[in-house]
Amino acid sequence: MTELLVLFANNILPIFIGAGAGYLASRFLKIDPKPISQITFFILIPCLVFDLLTKSSLTNNEVIQVMAIAAIGMLVVGLLTWGLAKILRFDRQLMVAMLLVTMFCNAGNFGLSVNLFAFGEASLPFASLYFVTVNVMALTLGIILASSGKADVRKAMLGLFKVPVLYAVVAAILFNLAQWKLPIAADRAVTLLGNATIPMLILMLGIQLHNNGLDRRLLALGLANSLRLLVSPLLALGLSLWFGLHGSAFQAVITQAGTPTMVMSTLLATEYDVEPSFVTAAVFTSTLLSPLTMTPLLAYLGA
Repeated sequence: MTELLVLFANNILPIFIGAGAGYLASRFLKIDPKPISQITFFILIPCLVFDLLTKSSLTNNEVIQVMAIAAIGMLVVGLLTWGLAKILRFDRQLMVAMLLVTMFCNAGNFGLSVNLFAFGEASLPFASLYFVTVNVMALTLGIILASSGKADVRKAMLGLFKVPVLYAVVAAILFNLAQWKLPIAADRAVTLLGNATIPMLILMLGIQLHNNGLDRRLLALGLANSLRLLVSPLLALGLSLWFGLHGSAFQAVITQAGTPTMVMSTLLATEYDVEPSFVTAAVFTSTLLSPLTMTPLLAYLGA
């Protein structure tokens, strides 16, 4: 028990303290989260991903494995969610809301931070690849689901060209293949901005949670949180063993899979009017409950 408390205090509590600062700032200073989110999304995260991928020694096989496990895991969780919702005869709107909650994890705000604290910088390139995969899936499949299948698939796919982190990944791959290096001034600027990403993500988590509330659909909420926090990392564990992952990649993938619900799910639910109160409640409760599942998971992974 003492070891678990130490793990929580050292690796998860700092995130909640930082997020708490963001929460209080949002409440008392009336901070507008949009410009902060835009700076983080369009500048800081691409710099972090580019910096990590160009300075790591990831092989093409590792890149494919991590992204495949992330994608397969999300799809399997989605199928399980759909099946359970059918058995329990949830209406279509609630079923779609549950899919948004269970499939897409907070691999950015929460996942990158936990990986850094628990396993150090060696895990960050793998965690970043998982994060990129989640974003791609959320901005394509997530949009189609949220619109209850009415979204234009072509339009959703074209929307990916507006996601700067994808350009960072492509640029990093090109730089690695050609063995190019940025000029010293540019390299230091990218590193400096990348280093600001995780602190900003932690603050953003608190700011984004400020307006979330609870929902009365306790059965669906409990089921969604269980699939997100318990079933998802177990699936990732099985897939990682099957793909033969080890070391930092193994730790990063399973940790990312066990993170709470992605905050972007709330934005999708609100935009397409798919049970937004339920989805925001799931984001809030899964985040609050996550230390109960993440702490033993980190212990198992050797944090």
